[in-house]
Parts: sequence; C-alpha cells; structure tokens
Amino acid sequence: MRTPPRAPGRSRGVGTTPPSALPALAPYRTLIVEGHEGRGRARVVAELARLGFEVRRLPSALHHLDPALPCRELLAGPGRLAVDGNLIAELVHGPLRRGRSRVTWIQALDLADAVAERDGAMLHLTTPEVSEAATAYARVFRTLAQHVPVVTLDVGEPGGPSGHSPLARPNSGVKQCS
Repeated sequence: MRTPPRAPGRSRGVGTTPPSALPALAPYRTLIVEGHEGRGRARVVAELARLGFEVRRLPSALHHLDPALPCRELLAGPGRLAVDGNLIAELVHGPLRRGRSRVTWIQALDLADAVAERDGAMLHLTTPEVSEAATAYARVFRTLAQHVPVVTLDVGEPGGPSGHSPLARPNSGVKQCS
C-alpha cells in the first residue's frame, strides 16, 4: 500500500491522530513507534497488532557499533510492520542523561528515509506533561518530518497512567500530514 497522497504544495509534516482514528494509520505499511513509555504506549502497540501490523520490539540495548542496524534489518523484511523503537529515544535522552547521544543525526535521518521508502510513518507518542524530554522529542520530530510523515498521538498519561482515554492535541506551528 502507498502512503496517502499529500495535498499539492504541502511538505511532509506532523499530524495528530486521536486513538479512535488509529485505523487511519492502516494505509501505512510501516510505523515506527517512539516517544512516551507506559500503558498508553502498550495500548497503541496492541491496537496496531489488531490492525494487522506485525509488531516487533527493538532490543533495549543499542547495537554497540551501529545502533540503527536492528531496525534496518527489520525494515528489509516483507509485510506490514510496526516497530516499537528506541532509536529516537536515545537521540533525545542520551544528551539529557549522559551529555551525548549514541545515535547520530545521520543515523536518525537515514532511518526516517528508510521508513518513508517503505511507505511508512513515525508515530510520536506524547502526554500533556511538559518536560525537557518532551521539548526535545518535539524538536527531533519536527526535523524528522522533513524526511518522513510524522503522526503525533497523545496517550493521555501525564506523570503516569491515567484512567481516561488518550486525546489528540494539535502541534502549533507545524504543518499537518495529509
């Protein structure tokens, strides 16, 4: 399946998708799930499996020489694929925790290009919580959106799991993905 066509003159951008609209992700052949960790993420990943995606989780420890290698190997396979990733998390949290990331921007942009070539998108999971990491994720996904469609989904877990369903929230100043 091909990604939905963009409106003329619109660049790839970041869009928001409410959870009830997760079936709208069905046209994508590949989704890389990144962002907030928690019950909301587990619900989204489970829903993607129900939509027919083969869900694969990257190892928690990055490959010592080439952090993007396991993801590239998964992308080389056939079929619909949802990867519960950690590559972008390292790009965000590495500098916050250790002062540097073990993932380079070149590796992240190569991954974005590979996902786009496989008719895919990056699925950015957020919460209403404002933090240094949330700001860094937003900056990273604005950059990646120049290479691959990015869909943002608020999983509704500020500071931890909540009893309510996730809500979508708009990204001000960022073009919507069409």
